[in-house]
Amino acid sequence: MLDDDAPHADRPRDWGNSLSPRNLRRAAPPPVLHRQRFAHRREAGHALAQVLQTLALPAPTVLALPRGGVPVAAEVARVLGAPLDLLMVRKIGAPGQPELAVAAIAALDAGAAGSDAEQSGPQAQTFVDSALMAATGADQAHVARGVAREGAELERRRQRYLRGRRQMSLDGRTVILVDDGIATGTTLRAALKALQALQALKEWKPVRMPDAALQGQQDPGRWQGSASGGPLAVVLAVPVAPAQVLADLACQVDDTVCLWTPEPFVAVGAHYRDFRQVSDEEVAAALASSP
Repeated sequence: MLDDDAPHADRPRDWGNSLSPRNLRRAAPPPVLHRQRFAHRREAGHALAQVLQTLALPAPTVLALPRGGVPVAAEVARVLGAPLDLLMVRKIGAPGQPELAVAAIAALDAGAAGSDAEQSGPQAQTFVDSALMAATGADQAHVARGVAREGAELERRRQRYLRGRRQMSLDGRTVILVDDGIATGTTLRAALKALQALQALKEWKPVRMPDAALQGQQDPGRWQGSASGGPLAVVLAVPVAPAQVLADLACQVDDTVCLWTPEPFVAVGAHYRDFRQVSDEEVAAALASSP
């Protein structure tokens, strides 16, 4: 739950026509909206949804990173009345440290681009953390083996979760990208590469506003998006994250919502009382129950 003394917006944020290609309304780091461990992922999702509601995001679609992000995202989607879908992602662990991601792969299928093509297989994107590779002794061959292995697992899970349906189109939607937390940010960076591969933020052109006070000048705060080519905007929403990693990721999206940036961070699971593993069945059930 959100703390009673936490800062809240006194009215919904008006996005209107003022979407810009990067760093839309972000200025100072987000305020701390939570100061204690979450009971479970669903509680974290509900708390995120309360903040996201104040943004009045146009045409939202919630994308979850499975598996852990799904219960969080499902609650966000329920509260916002938004559709829920997945952005498939798999991490590639360091040698002898499988939980420490030195790289990750992510994929959206052709349906996400609004494509009419028959091919609906995933279009995979890979992010590699070169510094962490060097620090852990991982070489290119290790990453290549991991990409092949995790790519096959990603496809297995995609088939199991989506059960033959194409992913919903993200064209013209505000994508809310949700996970249960951020550690190194490697998987989210791969996820953002997959969104960018849809030309998520194409060329945006400023328009002249019909306001006599502007005296014919362009208003730099008002933008008009291109006619097609991916999401209208991308919002990163997570319950908990390290402050520096969050700041780095914020530069790649239009806006961020994070409830808690604890110091020391330790690990995502340390900030939940119940952090049990999410099953494939739970993921499939959440998608099946989404409108």
